[in-house]
Amino acid sequence: MTRPTGAPPCLMTAWQQHEHELYGWLLKQSGSPMDADDLLQETFLRAIRQQGKFCAIENARAWLFDVARHLVIDRSRRLRPLLPLFDELAMQQGELDAVDSLAGCLPRVLEKLAQADRDILRHCDLEGMKQADYAARYGLTLAAAKSRLLRARERLRQQLSLDCQVRLDSSGRVCCFTPVVK
Repeated sequence: MTRPTGAPPCLMTAWQQHEHELYGWLLKQSGSPMDADDLLQETFLRAIRQQGKFCAIENARAWLFDVARHLVIDRSRRLRPLLPLFDELAMQQGELDAVDSLAGCLPRVLEKLAQADRDILRHCDLEGMKQADYAARYGLTLAAAKSRLLRARERLRQQLSLDCQVRLDSSGRVCCFTPVVK
């Protein structure tokens, strides 16, 4: 590369020492010789814009690689397709809708559970009480409170499946249900 007008000698020295290594790294990151050339050229232009300040940089190699790394990141952000993100959000919104609308079945189903199950589910799951606090309040060990909560959740799940015909997808999430009024 010929020395452009205005490029300080310290920049040209650093560039000659690191250009080949920098190009190899950019080629590996981009996977394309044309993209690597473009990124290399942009790195050089950013170094030239530093003018005399470039000579004050302690580690020119690290600075050049840092600039190149940021250019690679910016390039990948620009090229990343947005549609999968929107599809994913739409899918998540659909999942939330099924779970949110299932909340309409919950009060009816909770009333069919035993008082002890309703109590621990309301305190720990609906009101957010810590299991350790529940155990202390009701004179239980933490292990007993955890077991009681797990059993109550299982009975709730069974009752929801029965009364609301809840169906789960392959990942165990609520996909759909039929609110059956009994």
